[in-house]
Amino acid sequence: MTTIPPGLLPEGLSDRLPPQAEASARLARRVLDTVAGHGYERVMPPLAEFEDTLVGRLKTMRAQDLVRAIDPVSQRSLALRPDMTAQVGRIAATRLASAPRPLRLSYAGPVIRLRANQLRPERERFQIGAELIGSDSATAAVEIVNVAIEALQAAGVTGITIDFTLPDLIDNLAAGPLPLAPEEIEAVRTELDAKDAGALAAISPAAAAYLPLIEATGPFHAAMERLEALNAELGGAIDSRIAGLRAIAKPIGWDITLTLDPTERHGFEYQNWFGFSIFADGFTGEIGRGGSYAITRADGSDEPAMGFSLYPDPLIDAGFGGEAPRRLFLPLHHDPVRAAALRAEGWHSIAALTGQENGETLRCSHWLDGDEPRAY
Repeated sequence: MTTIPPGLLPEGLSDRLPPQAEASARLARRVLDTVAGHGYERVMPPLAEFEDTLVGRLKTMRAQDLVRAIDPVSQRSLALRPDMTAQVGRIAATRLASAPRPLRLSYAGPVIRLRANQLRPERERFQIGAELIGSDSATAAVEIVNVAIEALQAAGVTGITIDFTLPDLIDNLAAGPLPLAPEEIEAVRTELDAKDAGALAAISPAAAAYLPLIEATGPFHAAMERLEALNAELGGAIDSRIAGLRAIAKPIGWDITLTLDPTERHGFEYQNWFGFSIFADGFTGEIGRGGSYAITRADGSDEPAMGFSLYPDPLIDAGFGGEAPRRLFLPLHHDPVRAAALRAEGWHSIAALTGQENGETLRCSHWLDGDEPRAY
């Protein structure tokens, strides 16, 4: 039997040590405090749920993609959550079904997936988010997008880019003004994802009608003009989508870069009319995602919702949330009343347990000399 080194963790899992663990908590608190200021109240769903319950609400995740275990109490299969949004939906549809709408909820905690991807090798990620349940209107989208931006800015993030998408656009066009055969729809989606105009045109004449959507990708205002030109050719078939995007973009500050990819679908499998990804300068891949979706009520009907999730681990790794606290070394026989007063002022105190300890070695910047802190 192979001996496992005592400090070895499973692939894709890692410890957060000081000071990063504290930076993580600080960054999460800034985000949660920001969304709380807009009326979003905290919920704390469990780390694991019954597999069949969780899978039924995770349209983006198959059962074989979940980390599972057998519950020794019920003998039923449990699954560790890969995403908290579905759990918040369950809470809204059951425990808070009678709460007044719109219902605003926030959350934070670890999620785990069976497999990582190339951009993010970690399987455990930290997720922070907010959900507005009871509406998926353009007004709700304006609130969600701007709260997400404000939360990131409160965490110190700059150079933010918001990339908008319309996840159900292809389905709506294929069922209406730009009809496609059922077997063509997936092929059209694939070539639009790849932005391969030649391959798209080669599918069929009907598929070639989707070529303008490739051109309607890029900086927001130029891309919107091309999307509006297509909409005019279609007799205003996507008027509501155009109006929604314009309304969402209008109040966003000039310091935020806006882009549009109307057919982007990766990660938006359960969103419907609107979705957005969040990027920041200096980071590979998205740091957040959101959009509109539907929650299934107990009676089988759907309730509209809108929300966003942030994945701040890359921010924490880059030093966001990190602030060196003022650490004060307290010698033996120090005045505990004075030490308590200094802690109330924001000092972090490290009390000596023996006479041989060195405050500098313990990463203290000051030591208590009588009643006053002195710098080392």
